[in-house]
Amino acid sequence: MNILIINAGSSSIKYQLIQMPSELIIGKGLIERIGSENATVKYKTNSVDTEEVMLIPNHSAGFKKMATLLMDPDQGVIANVNDISIVAHRVVHGGNTFSDTTVITQEVKDKIRELSVLAPLHNPHNLEGIILAEEAFPTAKQIAVFDTAFHQTMPVKAKKYALPNELYTDHRIQAFGFHGTSHKYVSEKAISLLKLKSSKIITIHLGHGCSITAVREGKSVDHSMGFTPANGLIMGSRSGDIDHSLIFYLVNNLGYGLEEVNALLSKKSGMLGLTGHRDLRDIEAKAKTGNKECILALEMNAYRIKKYIGAYTAAMDGLDAVVFTAGIGENSSTLRSLVCTDMDYLGITLDPAKNESKSSNIREIGSTEAKVKILVVPTNEELEIAKQAFGLS
Repeated sequence: MNILIINAGSSSIKYQLIQMPSELIIGKGLIERIGSENATVKYKTNSVDTEEVMLIPNHSAGFKKMATLLMDPDQGVIANVNDISIVAHRVVHGGNTFSDTTVITQEVKDKIRELSVLAPLHNPHNLEGIILAEEAFPTAKQIAVFDTAFHQTMPVKAKKYALPNELYTDHRIQAFGFHGTSHKYVSEKAISLLKLKSSKIITIHLGHGCSITAVREGKSVDHSMGFTPANGLIMGSRSGDIDHSLIFYLVNNLGYGLEEVNALLSKKSGMLGLTGHRDLRDIEAKAKTGNKECILALEMNAYRIKKYIGAYTAAMDGLDAVVFTAGIGENSSTLRSLVCTDMDYLGITLDPAKNESKSSNIREIGSTEAKVKILVVPTNEELEIAKQAFGLS
């Protein structure tokens, strides 16, 4: 069975075609800068690895280009659209409505649209991807996998805010949690690798968006993001945790409008606001030359992560392993080192040589005598989505 995994963003389409149950990746690609004359189209199979720059005016054109590449007589991997049995979509926010992988119906699409108010940077584009996939692959079953689903196991004491009760009972205002597909995948890999019968693990997803999860016995019991994906760790352009009174100060004392505050906190803050740079690699490079703003930003980033590690270790009454994942977590030895330094009291001790080693595989980077295992586990959200979709077929 061929399952096409779609992750539709605001200006991108990331996709993989996976054969199940063998878990064989037949083809994959990425279309970036949609809406630009200089959109980048990447496509890769076992025999082809191409990249071209071209006009992709909208997501509809992007889907057509993706389908054309997959069915190309010379470079394609399928004969026609009927060769795809399932199209599985990453959807960021499922609220309390969706706790499991779900076959997409009109009712499901309506609910995803309704939940867009909680994830305005993600859900609308996820929904557009679903609608376009229905047109491009009309015979395929459309399935949604929600980032929030893994965190449905958080206990009420962890997800409920200290607000009037009716806001929780009547309006479901609570912490939902995000990056769930990634946290689920890497925590299961860690448990399997370490052969843990009972487990207390902290998974740290570090990319442009960042989050951290306490995973006990394979289930999410606490998570840094909240009602929306804006809370918690310092991110690429999002501030993470702030005092909510700051919003009122910006509006009432500094003359900001509410939309300006929203843009400030979600698009102009985080590492970008602290350094003027979006890419952590640029920030690390400048820090090595002595740039004080970049040095401080890295220290602040690591300090925030450390605080969550301490809190979640206390919440779980122990810790077996810390897992780093996603683009930054897998590749930044600098940030991993900053996070794990001076954590001896919790049993977290890094092996510098292992930390600096480069690999695309799962690996341990802690010292041999450390009580807590430190792992780097490459995430594979597409495979996790494929596995969940296949289970529903």
